[in-house]
Amino acid sequence: MRQQPAQFAPFRQRMADEGLADLFIAHFAHYYQKLLGGDDGLLRESDIRPVESLDNAERLSPHLARIGRAAVGRAVIIKLNGGLGTSMGLTGPKSLLVVKEGLTFLDIIARQAIGIGAPLLLMNSFATDAQSLAVLGRYPQLQRDHLPLSFCQHKQPKVNATDFSPAAWPDDPELEWCPPGHGDIYTALVTSGMLDRLLAAGYEYAFVSNADNLGAVLDPGILGYMVDKRLPFLMEVADRTEADRKGGHLARRPDGGLLLREIAQCPAGDMDAFQDIGRHRYFNTNNLWLHLPTLRDTLEARDHELDLPMIRNRKTVDPRDPDSTPVYQLETAMGSAIAVFRGAEAIRVPRVRFAPVKKTDDLLAVRSDAYLLTPDYGVVLDPARRGQPPGVELDAAYYRFVNDLDCCFPAGAPSLRDCDRLRVEGQFEFGPRVVLRGDVVLRNDTDQCLVVPAGLTLTDAVWPAEAVRPANAVRTPCQTR
Repeated sequence: MRQQPAQFAPFRQRMADEGLADLFIAHFAHYYQKLLGGDDGLLRESDIRPVESLDNAERLSPHLARIGRAAVGRAVIIKLNGGLGTSMGLTGPKSLLVVKEGLTFLDIIARQAIGIGAPLLLMNSFATDAQSLAVLGRYPQLQRDHLPLSFCQHKQPKVNATDFSPAAWPDDPELEWCPPGHGDIYTALVTSGMLDRLLAAGYEYAFVSNADNLGAVLDPGILGYMVDKRLPFLMEVADRTEADRKGGHLARRPDGGLLLREIAQCPAGDMDAFQDIGRHRYFNTNNLWLHLPTLRDTLEARDHELDLPMIRNRKTVDPRDPDSTPVYQLETAMGSAIAVFRGAEAIRVPRVRFAPVKKTDDLLAVRSDAYLLTPDYGVVLDPARRGQPPGVELDAAYYRFVNDLDCCFPAGAPSLRDCDRLRVEGQFEFGPRVVLRGDVVLRNDTDQCLVVPAGLTLTDAVWPAEAVRPANAVRTPCQTR
């Protein structure tokens, strides 16, 4: 085992008391030592090069799709399902949100996997495991004698930013812990025994994606591309738009190898270049493909430490209290492993494979008719939109949390199929059959909740105009009803 710094002793004891695996404790010690050594995890613009072009998944040959279909029996689907959705006001797994036609994320994911015929595995957190497995229990077709349906990611202590000791918060000790980022998947596959079980059962490929991205479905063409080229690792990337300026982007090292740079790894002086979507053209969708035998061999050769770039996130121990103890959360991104595997590649995919729900803005869009639920349980943009999702901006003061969104849209989402941009300022309650087209702004600068009447159609409009604001179109704010 690698030597650990003396200052790590209280962390080691705390983690051992929690029953965490020795391998993960050593992994966390590795990054703690980087923190003590002044590693800021930054990737400077002078050390990277833009990626000029990539193969396009939309232009893959039918032959590759045939190869992929033949390989589905050797592939497994892994969904990252550790989030509680606290930023949206949820207290349970985010994947239990209803998103389309009465189905939750997990219902749709389960039905996708059943249709594809590949095993489904969830990488849960300890907080999401029981409730998520209860949902999957409704789908006996998912049960495989040789595989469980989940394995759990780890947790680790937050680090006091002042003296590098374990963060203490007696008022709520759970806040002393944090997830290690989705880069933990590689260690968790080992410590859970899942990697060995998959290999023993004959699985060679894993398609990994976020549970809140319903556009991420196992694609036979991309699987065939990976099989045909004998790739160890493949990342799906999409064209960056103005909305993606702050998202992690793909780049090349001077030797030509690929790497991923997240915004937390960008020096302040390089931020203009980071956000230049003409220079850095591709962002990571977090849809990844792994060759499992190569992953095992690489981990064993490196003493189970991939040494992914560290992301040092400075926060407060209680995220709701800006005056609480400043802490560091040491994280890694699973996509950064693209720099580890010799011969790793990226492939350009259409935007339809990236439809994450991070905020209520995204949830309203996916619930609307701008997205369709296909017979094979894909959630896709209406073809008439030509691959461009509607831009939705909801006033966070009134719509940040899901219960507020549901309250203000009691009849469901308005029609956004022909809407380019929707901006809602102030509080409204939307009636049924509302249709929004083009660029629409709803503005309410009063302290009352205005009603959007049933059947209203707005096209390239600001509503309501002051002169026509109906006096009877007022409700008590729904938060107090």
